[in-house]
Amino acid sequence: MSIERPTSPKPPATIDRTRASIARVYDCALGGKDNFEADREVVEKLRLVAPEVGQFTVDHRQFLIRVTRFITSQTGIDQFLDLGSGLPTAENTHQAAQRINPDVRVVYVDNDPSVVAHGRALLEENELTRFSPADLTKPDEVLHDPAVREHLDWTRPIALLQLGTLHHYVGEVPPAAIMQRYIDALPPGSYVALSHFLDPEDEDSALARRMEETFVHSPLGSGVFRTRAEILEMLPGLELVPPGLSLVSEWWPDGPRLTPLVPAQRCLAGAVGLKV
Repeated sequence: MSIERPTSPKPPATIDRTRASIARVYDCALGGKDNFEADREVVEKLRLVAPEVGQFTVDHRQFLIRVTRFITSQTGIDQFLDLGSGLPTAENTHQAAQRINPDVRVVYVDNDPSVVAHGRALLEENELTRFSPADLTKPDEVLHDPAVREHLDWTRPIALLQLGTLHHYVGEVPPAAIMQRYIDALPPGSYVALSHFLDPEDEDSALARRMEETFVHSPLGSGVFRTRAEILEMLPGLELVPPGLSLVSEWWPDGPRLTPLVPAQRCLAGAVGLKV
């Protein structure tokens, strides 16, 4: 029996190929083909500053997969709200989760026109996923979207993923306030995962600032590297899962590290927290 899918407001469908897209830049850095010249320009500029930017991006994707596996296998949560889902890759949130629990439900949120078409297509292949074209930086818009309200059971714990998104946010509302609104809306027992560009405040800070300048002065126009204290402000009231806020490559890795970290890998941090 098919499941009726609620409709959501549609964002502008026009794709401006002259402007870089966060989703397409990440796609390019991961070796994908769903990107344009403006997106490739951002990645090439980043490679001049940090040649290992490809590993930087791979680490981020692997963090998402490990977080998803942890939440699905260890917490009993079977519903995810993935904010800023980006373009499909070899391992999306629903794929990583449903390998462990086939009944996991996922709502992806992204208002990038390039992502919307892929998100709609995603629904055709997996009836337990939904897609919302809401603006993740506007929590009330997301939280009241029909796909989000009706596909997820808000009386039970939910896993909220805010991965690689808020370092590209340049609005007036502080990112900590955005996260506070989401956390307030979550039922007790929910988990929140966050990742963000990091200014490590050590010998690698200079690299973080060079990467930030490259992002800001590229066709993408955004990319803020925040300190540990600033990132922790985005996880108010949560009990962080050990080891707390750490480099994404060092958050429960799949095995012992055999090679040293390259500098760019020390400029990306993540954490997972429980709402009690």
